[in-house]
Amino acid sequence: MLKILELPESSAVFLEKEDDVEFVSENGLRSLGSLKHKAGGDKLTNLSTDFWKSVRIWLSYYRKTGCIASDGRFLLFTTAQLGEGTFLTLFTESARGNNDRVEQAQAALATSTSELIGKVSKELEQLSEDELNDFYNRITIIEATPRITDLPALINLHLRTIRRESRTAVFERLEGWWMDLTIKMLAGERKEPVHGYEVSDKLSAIAEEYRADNLPITFRGRWPDGQIDVANDPRLFVEQLRVLDLSATRIRNAIIDYYRAFEQRSSWARESLLISGEIEDYEDLLVDEWTRYREIVFERLNDTSDEDAHLVAGKELYRWAEMETMTLRVRERVTEPYVVRGAFHILANASPRPRVYWHPRFLERLQHLLGIAA
Repeated sequence: MLKILELPESSAVFLEKEDDVEFVSENGLRSLGSLKHKAGGDKLTNLSTDFWKSVRIWLSYYRKTGCIASDGRFLLFTTAQLGEGTFLTLFTESARGNNDRVEQAQAALATSTSELIGKVSKELEQLSEDELNDFYNRITIIEATPRITDLPALINLHLRTIRRESRTAVFERLEGWWMDLTIKMLAGERKEPVHGYEVSDKLSAIAEEYRADNLPITFRGRWPDGQIDVANDPRLFVEQLRVLDLSATRIRNAIIDYYRAFEQRSSWARESLLISGEIEDYEDLLVDEWTRYREIVFERLNDTSDEDAHLVAGKELYRWAEMETMTLRVRERVTEPYVVRGAFHILANASPRPRVYWHPRFLERLQHLLGIAA
């Protein structure tokens, strides 16, 4: 992810295709990269298998893509440092143009008794002198690359346009998305490469959620743990819906909205994204709007209205809260429906007295139940 953030947006990357990673430029040039995360203090020497195993992979690609006509470049990224006096220093970026690579490599190969390196040597012997020079000149070693624990800080350097207090959360969201993406690639669920512009677009989309007029939505599609028990859920907001004689599906949806809204608020609080008193002010707004619409719906009722009339009024009030309140937002750009719907259910679940209710006589029923309980 760090590398693709550094490359042009037109670049693409494959994972575990021809090598550990494969970068493809806009003009179709391919760079096969081997990644070696070594123990602290490790050195790369003339006969290090990390290098020669990679050479064997690259050589296979070089030959099957036409040797000198090949579109391949070959990169070895290693957290190790190059040992003092090793010919591998000829493959660093600072040594470009050095013509001693073939001679030095052959001299190193001649000293090896390794079966693996012996096989590599025999495969290299099948190249002509020009091909051998061309092949070695395509190899670059990048030593002492950042260790995996260093990467978050380096990636954060690419987040400087994002508000400082939000960078950690934005990075964690981006990292989670990237991990899901790489798992799909490694599992073969995704065949196409990841393009740089995809990463940029995702980073931009996540960052937008952390603007002053927005909040991140991270519980869309999430479900409560365990089975949803519409018939026996004891919570007050669920009982309110059962009193309205709603279908099990609508009550189930309400339970899901409550869960998502409650957990989303908790997530915002943990990330310190809310202004002091912001949720309380938002709930006051919802209660005020609910009160206004309640008066409109209930004004047609009187002391002689029967239960059916009360039920119709309660259902209409709930329908309004469920379907016509999407403009009542905690912040201007927070348009996710479960935030509003779930907020009403949180208010309907307040104890000891709900701040909103649907059935006109629900408070009377509640008082009666509490009186019996007492």
